[in-house]
Amino acid sequence: MPTLLEALEAKYGIGYQGEKRDNEALVSIFVPKLPPRLSVPELLVLNDCNIDKAGEPEDLRRKCCTVRELDLAQNKLENWNEVFEILSHMPCVEFVNLSLNRLGGPISNPQPCRMERLRSLVLNGTKLEWNGVETLLQLLPVLEELHLSLNEYTHVLIDTVLVNENDEFRIDSCQCHEQNKSSRTQKRSVLESSLYKKTRAHPCVRKLHLTGNHISEWNEICRVGRLFPNLETLVLADCPIESLDATYSKTMQMTASEKSHEYFRKLSLLNLSNAKIDSWDDIDRLAEFPSLKNLRVQCWPLWDKCDSTEHERRQLLIARLPNIEILNGGDVIGATEREDAERSFIRYYLDKPESDRPERYINLVSIHGKLDPLVSIDLSPERRVKITFTYGDTSEERTVDVYRTVVDLKSRLERIVGIPATKMRLFYVDQDLRDHQGLEEMKYPHKRLYSYNIRSGDEIIIDQKH
Repeated sequence: MPTLLEALEAKYGIGYQGEKRDNEALVSIFVPKLPPRLSVPELLVLNDCNIDKAGEPEDLRRKCCTVRELDLAQNKLENWNEVFEILSHMPCVEFVNLSLNRLGGPISNPQPCRMERLRSLVLNGTKLEWNGVETLLQLLPVLEELHLSLNEYTHVLIDTVLVNENDEFRIDSCQCHEQNKSSRTQKRSVLESSLYKKTRAHPCVRKLHLTGNHISEWNEICRVGRLFPNLETLVLADCPIESLDATYSKTMQMTASEKSHEYFRKLSLLNLSNAKIDSWDDIDRLAEFPSLKNLRVQCWPLWDKCDSTEHERRQLLIARLPNIEILNGGDVIGATEREDAERSFIRYYLDKPESDRPERYINLVSIHGKLDPLVSIDLSPERRVKITFTYGDTSEERTVDVYRTVVDLKSRLERIVGIPATKMRLFYVDQDLRDHQGLEEMKYPHKRLYSYNIRSGDEIIIDQKH
């Protein structure tokens, strides 16, 4: 398998010079299809190149010292020391993507590689365990964005809180055991049940992605909040979270006073799409997050239980979430839409028993007052009207269903006037606009009669095509 330098040569045409043997002249002949680059680009993309090693340190240092963004996704890297070797020769690097490399093993005896500029790290699908995440955090003092999606996590096994007097915390192996998991996952669960020292908080991290992991309890996510106290963006899409109740746990007793938002004071964006939440109580918990402005809550079991349209559900959500400015993407919620939603919310609960009305109902009534139900107005056209049909010198008044089409009307008139429908022309005369508008030919066979605004007393003139 190629080293990073060899992959660099193959893709960008920047020659790789290997070691020179004693008493041997080194001759390199390179005939590229395209002119070679004079330097490595600042955005270096070498994904899916089967890279498993760094390559010659001196050449790596000389060629890659200006790289700012490095994409090594879907390669064959397995040893973290090789990763540290690569990054140690890229002093300007700010973004690194190592997704889908086999880097799940422990980080043992890491090289002294403190990355002072690295701000964004993507480790999706690497299966890196939490003790490895902790080790990396110690090496990344300015890290702002961390991606840990699709890593098969069932629990968050790092925390800043002491659980026993030995400054260590333990996760019982029964917590990490789940039925119908692969033997690989079960093996990782046993490993994750070992003792871990507490870690310090990392205030620089502001964005965390945990999409597609198997975390189902909010008290696990609270550990993330304690670890990253300044978190602004948290993406938990496709995580089977069942409730936002921080006191709920299937396996351990929690502190009854702990609030869902307690460790997320600065969180402004939260993505919970495809969670397993089925209670409006959790919507009310989201309303307590003090800085939350942007929220995604699509594809919840709760919406399948609601006997309402998508628009009505949106109104109920907007009314319950006074601080949310963007809901499920799209435009910012305007003042008019919010007021309409809040008034609709009041009317929705007017006929409900007081025991079913949420606390938000009382708050909104104090703002808008107790509103009257909307008057139901039927704006549909009158179904049957009396029309005067004129053919030549003969006129006859008949009752007509305005939901019929023009071609259907012609087929019925065919038996009365004796003209084939294909040879018939119809002209509509509005009784009020007869002198100003004249005749309007009814040309379109599938147009319904009510679309002409036909009323009782109007006239339809029948003529024959020549």
